[in-house]
Amino acid sequence: MKNKILYTLGLSVALSSNLVFAEPEVTGKLTLEVAKFNNSYTSTETSSVSTATSHGKDTFKNEKSARIYIDGEANQLRDGATYHVELQGYNNSEALDRFDGPETDTQRDVLREAYIDTSYDDWMLRLGKQQVVWGTADGIKLLDAINPTDYTELVQNQMEDSRIPVWMINAEKDLEDGSNFQVIVSDPKANYIPGLSKSSGAARTHSNSDRGHAFVMKGVDSITGRTNGFLNAVGDIGTTAYIFNYGFTTLANSYASTVGEFMNNEVPSFAAHETACLPDSSAGCSAADLAAYANSSAQSTTNVINATTIAATQTDYSTYGSNANEGGTNPDTVFAYMTDATFATFDAFTNATAKYVVDHDTDKPNLGLRYKNTTDGGTNYSLNFMRRYDSNPYVSMQWESSTGTKLIQSVSQYTGLGQDADEEAYGTYYNADQLNRVYRTLSLTDADGNSYGYQSGGGSDAVVAEAPVLAFYEKLNEVTSIGGSLDTTIETQGLGPVVLRAEALYTKDEMMPTVDRNKLAYGDLPGGLTMKKSDTFKYVLGFDITALTNMMVSTQFIQMRNLDFVDNNTDADGNACGSKVNCGVYTGDMATLHLTNGLQKAEENKEFYSLFLSKPFGESGQHRWNNIFMYEENGGKWNRLDFEYTIDDNTVATAEFNNYFGNKDTQFGQFKDSSNTQIGLKYTF
Repeated sequence: MKNKILYTLGLSVALSSNLVFAEPEVTGKLTLEVAKFNNSYTSTETSSVSTATSHGKDTFKNEKSARIYIDGEANQLRDGATYHVELQGYNNSEALDRFDGPETDTQRDVLREAYIDTSYDDWMLRLGKQQVVWGTADGIKLLDAINPTDYTELVQNQMEDSRIPVWMINAEKDLEDGSNFQVIVSDPKANYIPGLSKSSGAARTHSNSDRGHAFVMKGVDSITGRTNGFLNAVGDIGTTAYIFNYGFTTLANSYASTVGEFMNNEVPSFAAHETACLPDSSAGCSAADLAAYANSSAQSTTNVINATTIAATQTDYSTYGSNANEGGTNPDTVFAYMTDATFATFDAFTNATAKYVVDHDTDKPNLGLRYKNTTDGGTNYSLNFMRRYDSNPYVSMQWESSTGTKLIQSVSQYTGLGQDADEEAYGTYYNADQLNRVYRTLSLTDADGNSYGYQSGGGSDAVVAEAPVLAFYEKLNEVTSIGGSLDTTIETQGLGPVVLRAEALYTKDEMMPTVDRNKLAYGDLPGGLTMKKSDTFKYVLGFDITALTNMMVSTQFIQMRNLDFVDNNTDADGNACGSKVNCGVYTGDMATLHLTNGLQKAEENKEFYSLFLSKPFGESGQHRWNNIFMYEENGGKWNRLDFEYTIDDNTVATAEFNNYFGNKDTQFGQFKDSSNTQIGLKYTF
C-alpha cells in the first residue's frame, strides 16, 4: 500500500484554497539556457555500432522555464503558520521526447514544492512536498539522501535544481542544551536515470525512447541499450537460435557442441552440417553465420549473410571467448560471452523475447533521524540514521512464460561425448580436450514439466514449443544507513582560518551488481548478471580556506568502500581462469560495466578527488565564477567552469563549460563526447 496518509496530508495542506491562496506574495524566475556539444557527439548506446551517427556540434538543449513562488500566511490552520508553493512551466525543444516537457517526480515537475510551516508544542513542522539537505559534500551525495536526484544532465545541475522534492513530514525540535533533533517521514521515490523506465508496468523494446541521450551510463546501457543491452539482445538471441536450429538440423539438440567450438570450426565433419540457414536462401552456411547475427541487432530473418559480413565478424570469436577484436581479448557481443553454451541450450532460447517492468511499489515510508550539536570547542557534528528505500533502482532477471509464471531453469552437466549418440558418431574427429571437457546445458520448464523454447527436427519438420520470456524487474531495495558529519575551524598563521570537515555513511544491504562470467559462458543470463546485497562505507574528508582575499578554495578526498566485494578468479569447475576470458565471478562497476569492456570489474575501494574554487569579481563583487574539478581512480575527469554576470538587480547572465575526459571506461571519462558549453539568462521578479 502506498503512503496515502502522506499524499492526503500534503495535498490538503498545499492545495486547499482556504490556505494556500490567502493574501499571497508572488515572485518568480524566468530562465533561458542553450547548450551545444563541444565535440562530434556519439551516444554511449550507439558508440559500438558501425552505423552510429556523428552529429557535429549539435544543440542538445534549448530550455525555457518559469518558476512561480507563492508565499503567504496560513493563520486559518494555526496562528503563525505560513505556506509556500513553487510552480514550474518547462519546455526544452532540443531534448528527446521523454525530456522535453513537464514530468512528475523529476526536476521538471509542475508542482515542484508545496508545504506548510507551523508548530506544535515545541516542534517546528514543515508538512508537504519539499527538499531536506543533510549533506554538504561537493559533487557527491552521502548524507544528502532524503530526496532522490534527477540525473538528466548527470551532475552538471546545481544540487537544489537536480534534487527531486517529495512529500514528507519534517519535524525539528531544539533541545535545552542547544542541540537539535530532526525527524523525517517521507515518500520513497527513485532517482531519475536516463535509460531506465519510469511508469509502472512500462515495457522496453528496441524503440527505447532514451536512444541518443547524452548521459546514458554504460551500466544502464548494458540493460536497456539497443545494441549492447541484455534486454534488447534477447530477441536477437531467440531469432538466431530459431534460424540456426532450422538450418543446422544435425547440430540441433546437441549436448556436446558449443558456440565457441562452432565459431572455431572445432565441430567435427563441419561441412556435413552446412545447409540453408534460411527458408529462402540458396546459399550454404558457414562458421560465422551466428556471429553475423550477433553483431547486427537489425538483422532481418529474410536476409542472407554474405561472405563479407562473415569475414568481418569471425575474428570476434575463438575458444572460451578470446578474440582479436580491436587488438584485445574482451568479447564485445552477446554471443561472444556465451562460448560454452551448447546447442541444446540454444534450443531453450528459441524465439525468446523480453519484457521490462517497473515495480517501485513500497509498503512503508522512509524514516530519517538526525541529532546535531556543537562541542565546547566549537566543533559542529551530527549523527544520522535512515531506514529507507535506496533511490538507486536495481534490476533483476528471470525466465517466465508468456503469462508471467516463473520458469524453472535446470543445468545438466556432462563430461565428453558419451551422453550424445549423434556426437559419438563423430568421436574420432574430436581432440583429447573436447573428449574430457565438461559440457553444461540449460533447459527451461514450467511446474508441470513442459519445455519452453525447445525445438526438435529442422526445416519443415521443426517443432517449436512456447517461447520463453526473459523478464526484467526494476525495483527499489530497503536499506539501513548510519552516518554522521563534523566540521571545525582552525586558525593558522599561513592560511588563516581553515575549515576541516568530514561526512561518513555506512549502508547495509545496498544492491551491487555481481557478474558471473562462468554462468554467462554456458548461457545462464539471469545468473550471469545479478544484484546482490552488500554493505558499504563511504566517506568524505575536506578542508576549506580563503585565498587571494576572497576566493574560496575547497578540496576533498572521497572513498567508497565495498565491504562485501567479490573477486573469484576461478571457472565453474574450480580451476584458475588463466587465459580464459569468459571466466570468474566479481563485483561489477555499476556505472561502467558494458559488453564493450568485458563487463568491467569494480574497485573494492573507489577513490575520488575534488577541487572547488569560487570567487566574486567586479567593482562590488556582484559577479562570480566557480570551478569544480573531479578526478576519479583509473583516470576519469570532469571539470565545470561557470560564470554569473549580474546585469541589473533582476537579470543575470550565465555561462557554463563542462568537460569530460580521461579513461573512457570510467564514470566521467565515458562522457567525453557529451562535453558541452551552455549559456543562459535568468530574470527574477
